[in-house]
Amino acid sequence: MKTRGDSKGPLSEINIIPLVDVMLVLLIVFMITAPMMQHGLGIDIPNVTARALPAKEEPQILNITKDQRLVLNEKKIEYKDLKASVQFLFANKDKKEIFLRADKDVPYGFVVRCMGTIREAGVDKVNIVTKPLDRNE
Repeated sequence: MKTRGDSKGPLSEINIIPLVDVMLVLLIVFMITAPMMQHGLGIDIPNVTARALPAKEEPQILNITKDQRLVLNEKKIEYKDLKASVQFLFANKDKKEIFLRADKDVPYGFVVRCMGTIREAGVDKVNIVTKPLDRNE
């Protein structure tokens, strides 16, 4: 440390101003890039005129992509494993309700087969997720 009388020794104080500058720049970079890092499934769900259902618990969601791939709560599964996965998911739950998000270009028959498999797994309610219809169309 430098004292008032000693002017020839090395300065051993830490200058924190450059550190603060670097941290502020990093903070700004992360604030700008964080929203861009959110990614999801590219599912284009159909538009309908219906009101939203109130959700009480964490919803269980089965996504069906355009190329007929299944994603159950962000976990990719095969169609042959759908029944076992759904049974495992609802093994200890009283309320058995699932939301089905299917791309509008998925064949209707595949969506119905998935719904049937979910019902076979013991799920009471299968809700289909849609987007509100744009009145300007």
